[in-house]
Amino acid sequence: MAYAQTAEPATAAADDAAPTTLHVLTSGGFTAAYTALGPSFTQNSGVALDTILGPSMGATPQAIPQRLARHEPADVVIMVGYALDDLIKKGLIVPGSRVELGDSRIGLVVREGAPSPDISTEPKLKATLLHAKSIAYSDSASGVYIRDELFKKLGIADQVAGKATMIPRTPVAESVAAGKYQLGFQQVAELLPVKGVTFVGRIPEKDQSVTRYAAAIPRESAHPVEARALLAYLASPEAQPVIRKTGMDAVTGQ
Repeated sequence: MAYAQTAEPATAAADDAAPTTLHVLTSGGFTAAYTALGPSFTQNSGVALDTILGPSMGATPQAIPQRLARHEPADVVIMVGYALDDLIKKGLIVPGSRVELGDSRIGLVVREGAPSPDISTEPKLKATLLHAKSIAYSDSASGVYIRDELFKKLGIADQVAGKATMIPRTPVAESVAAGKYQLGFQQVAELLPVKGVTFVGRIPEKDQSVTRYAAAIPRESAHPVEARALLAYLASPEAQPVIRKTGMDAVTGQ
């Protein structure tokens, strides 16, 4: 009996000493910045991060909304701002927990060693698309914009329909590096980390779609206090130089 009485407090003490682990669901656009910032947060807070990558939207099982619908563990979600708005409207997010992280613009890559086309103006971008043998774009925010708006704006939707492909889940640059497509369009922050491609540049500003990335705490979070600390760090002025370095534009006015 005496042993049982002393064993219980010892077990409780061991449990108290176990580090907290936050389950983070993040989509591609902010992943490079998050990967760079995460170790500093863990070192300073003692809170471990368990990270799962998935699209901000879509019907694939890996998409963040689908994961939340399956009640997968999630303490923080990092995703496209308007997709996060949908989760907020559905009541899946802790009210007032949203923070703004960065803005992402669309860029172009070609396979390493291939000629880099000139896309510095709208006419040159249009010509590049018309002469391309194959075009790849993502199944997230940037790709939806390219498919539904950019091609139509340039007046080439019919001409490129047979050679433009939406790539689900896989980073577009990986498909270009493998030689599957000649041109690859995605958010710059998702293109830069991939080896085997050459970053050509951003598409012209007049043709851009700027995607805001934001983060929040799901209602089912098991560690909302620690989650708020992570969000505060990711949205802090200290984090902004790292965010810019990964190809995103810093959020001003926070």
